Amino acid sequence: MVSVTEKTIDIDNILKSKMGTKAKFVPRPLVSWLKRIIHQDEVNAFLWDSRDVTGTEWLEACMKYLDATLDIVGMENLPPKDDGRLYTFVSNHPLGGEDGVALGALIGRHYDSRFRYLVNDLLMNLPGLAPLCIPINKTGKNGRDFPRMVEAGFQSDNHMLMFPAGLCSRRKNGVIRDIPWTKTFVSKSVEYHRDIVPIHFGGQNSDFFYRLANFSDRCLPFNLAMVFLVDEMYKNVHKTFRVAIGKPIPWQTFDKSKKPVEWAQWVQDRVYEL
Repeated sequence: MVSVTEKTIDIDNILKSKMGTKAKFVPRPLVSWLKRIIHQDEVNAFLWDSRDVTGTEWLEACMKYLDATLDIVGMENLPPKDDGRLYTFVSNHPLGGEDGVALGALIGRHYDSRFRYLVNDLLMNLPGLAPLCIPINKTGKNGRDFPRMVEAGFQSDNHMLMFPAGLCSRRKNGVIRDIPWTKTFVSKSVEYHRDIVPIHFGGQNSDFFYRLANFSDRCLPFNLAMVFLVDEMYKNVHKTFRVAIGKPIPWQTFDKSKKPVEWAQWVQDRVYEL
């Protein structure tokens, strides 16, 4: 597991690990800008201050640090923790960071930390989060391991918390909404007889972020907008977010009348109705 140091997040080391000897050719002003935009000093200070807590307790420390509160609708729809069943919790992904922290804190508290995220491997650099994660790297050399990691999650004795869009929401024609959801959560929930609990998280990033994300998606071969997600999180401090929890959808619902990808969009539509 990653250990906490006074400089856990280190842009210089990340560039070296990703680029090798070519990292020295990255202009120093660009490196300084990266450190500023990911709030390297502030994040490291928080990680150091919270170094003695992990898992759900760490997520709750994040919520306190960000001064974030939740206005929860439909709390009664969360299945009881002692019913002996496992569930797949799926949500839209409007913020790309704080929403994951907030829902993890909520689910973790309710189910005594018995849940796991599927997350990008970069998030494994956060030591407090690592115990709750099944890491995935869909674009790098470990992309072929994605099915195995998903399988490990669904075979485990943990509830799954997933953001099926993979990316945070985009704004198209003035509407903020996830890109189409992938089908994995449907097919695996059916295979492992897990009912699906739909959740809608209310929130949005800045106008700048949506403009940048649309430009990046159209014109660049990489997700430039992701670099700004930490900065967006700091813009969202001191806020209250509405979280709506829908009734569990029995896994038997997802029959052969639709393809799994069509069922995924059906669930996505249900989430946006909450």
